Amino acid sequence: MECTSAALPRCNVTIRNPAYAQNGDGLDIESCSNVHVTGCTFDVGDDAICIKSGKDRAGRMRGAPTSNVLIEECKVYSGHGGFVIGSEMSGGVYNVAVRNCLFIGTDTGIKFKSTRGRGGAVRGIHISEIKMVGIAGDAITADLYYGRKTAGQHAEPVDESTPVFDGISISGISCTGAARAIWLNGLPEMPIHNISISNSIISAEAGAIINNADSVTLHNVNINHSTGSRLTVTNTANLTGPIGTDSNRRVNSKTPFRKVAEWRFELQT
Repeated sequence: MECTSAALPRCNVTIRNPAYAQNGDGLDIESCSNVHVTGCTFDVGDDAICIKSGKDRAGRMRGAPTSNVLIEECKVYSGHGGFVIGSEMSGGVYNVAVRNCLFIGTDTGIKFKSTRGRGGAVRGIHISEIKMVGIAGDAITADLYYGRKTAGQHAEPVDESTPVFDGISISGISCTGAARAIWLNGLPEMPIHNISISNSIISAEAGAIINNADSVTLHNVNINHSTGSRLTVTNTANLTGPIGTDSNRRVNSKTPFRKVAEWRFELQT
């Protein structure tokens, strides 16, 4: 869907695609502004609700961002992701709010994805009051290495093809059952910037992993995990906030971000 103004009002709209459908997204909002989606139901084979804005150089040349989007009171029963931005976001994504939604049995709950070559920026994203049940993979993920291996990668020059995630707020998440709670994975040359997760409870097999990020705030985030470390951090600076089942437990990194050898810590309990 490409448009300047659109609405899917509360009218019991249900979108279904079979699980075997190739690239069977539910709703793709691409290069649109002033969009309101409310009260819709999705049961699809790929991403359920997805924000896009063009791919690679063609998308950057067109320069048509997606902006001013409100998604609320929707249900997703299956799909690769409940709410997704990317990976085709080369024109930019700005000012998006998602609230009061339910994701059941999706592969990922909330997902931001991009990779080198895309370019574009994702800024001003606000997600709140999301309930998740039975998530097969990550409850929350932001990955700038989408579709590529991360091992052995080194910083590359920053140019117009470098994607940016900057300014993401996530709060009020309740997740019962996921393979992993949180996965934040930026680029060495372009960390994920200014992401906050607050007032959330996530029960998952594995905890949270943060790699190549700067200015991350975890406030009142309870992660109930069954294996490994609750929080593993590498190549990340300015990480603050209490995490765990004890609101007094606090992690705090004040190391300024710089290109140095891997810096790492783990919070076991």
